[in-house]
Amino acid sequence: MSVLERLRSELGDIVDTSAEALEQARADRSGHRSPGRPLAVVRARSVDDVQHTMRIASATRTPVVVRGAGTGLAGAANAGPGQIVLSLTAMDRILEVRPDDLLAVVEPGILNATLNARLAEQGVWWAPDPASREISTVGGNIATGAGGLLCAKYGVVRDAVLGLDLVLADGRLLHLGHRSVKGVTGLDVTSLVIGSEGRLGVVVGATLKLRRLVVGRVCAIAASFGSVRDAAAASAAVTAAGLQPAVMELMDARSLAAAHDLLSLPAPAPGAAQLTIQTDGPAALDDAARIAAVLRTSGGAVDMTSDPAEGERLLGIRRSMHPAMAALGTTLIEDVSVPRSAMPAMFDEIARIERAYGISIPTVAHAGDGNLHPNFIFDGDEVPPRIWDAAGELFRAALRLGGTLTGEHGIGMLKSRWLAEELGEDQWELQRQIVRVFDPLGILNPGKVFSDA
Repeated sequence: MSVLERLRSELGDIVDTSAEALEQARADRSGHRSPGRPLAVVRARSVDDVQHTMRIASATRTPVVVRGAGTGLAGAANAGPGQIVLSLTAMDRILEVRPDDLLAVVEPGILNATLNARLAEQGVWWAPDPASREISTVGGNIATGAGGLLCAKYGVVRDAVLGLDLVLADGRLLHLGHRSVKGVTGLDVTSLVIGSEGRLGVVVGATLKLRRLVVGRVCAIAASFGSVRDAAAASAAVTAAGLQPAVMELMDARSLAAAHDLLSLPAPAPGAAQLTIQTDGPAALDDAARIAAVLRTSGGAVDMTSDPAEGERLLGIRRSMHPAMAALGTTLIEDVSVPRSAMPAMFDEIARIERAYGISIPTVAHAGDGNLHPNFIFDGDEVPPRIWDAAGELFRAALRLGGTLTGEHGIGMLKSRWLAEELGEDQWELQRQIVRVFDPLGILNPGKVFSDA
């Protein structure tokens, strides 16, 4: 009996082999596609479905790619020939909410925004808010270690997960972490799984650390600068002054102009870069006034509002970045992080690489934590070698400045060739050995993160 016949025999109608499903599973939002269609998509509805699928895969040594909504930007959920796609989008229930303990237990397929809409009814929220929050799953957020606009103040996924339910490659189920605020029993395997991009196991449940809804008003600031370097320096000055806005986003001239064009807004001044900042809580107005003073001292033209609708309109310009870039052509959306004080130098490096390669690299940044998203625009479906060369030089510039290859998108397929340069050979090999402990047969998401693990 073939693998496909066995899947159909034992799992029934949750096995999808339609051309549309197989074709969709080849790609995510990175624009990268696998060289061919996978074997089947298993649409798991329960933990038992996941365990059953993994037991079949282990017995037949068939590779498995775990997939949520497919909104990733590093190719980590792309499936190819001979692989089983294990889709978790139908596992989308909230199993428990405990506002008294500030925790929730959820299945991995629930959308980030859907979860928070439901939590808000009980006066709590889950802090990670990637730009894809309306369409990305909590399981996908955990797999990539997602961040978002609010993470400088409220933390990233790693700060907001207490425990995980994990199905191993052979079908065993582990319960990792704890429900208590504190817990240091044994090694922190929960944190190891967060951001592991499907290499260590299948997350089938998550115990999330919640926060009370923020009380008080929200203030928004838009500050325009003559250059992106000046805007980056101003954002670093805000941090150096000991101020911590909830949101501090930077858009360079090209990305700002593209967003305005997409939204049919008046064109910004040529060369102008913008900081969009939001403060919240009881001290929001005072914090905004102090931040505005720093920005004006740094040469910014500052507008401030406490009107919620206007504040959301300003953030909407930043959130439109991905469709704005897509309107310019095929986009390689990249992700590096540097120390916040090094952001002006990183923008200098981007400008240098633009000149050296004769290309434009529109860039936005979560300026509150030094996470930059350079965008490489090109024609066609395949990334040209010249673009990869420019991207490699940009990655190495970030490393030289004390930064990292990725702040929130992950390594996936697209950055694996540079991973050893950041980790060093000894740590790179140690991490590969850890993967083999969890998955001795190497059937979980092969070729991702560690290209030859």
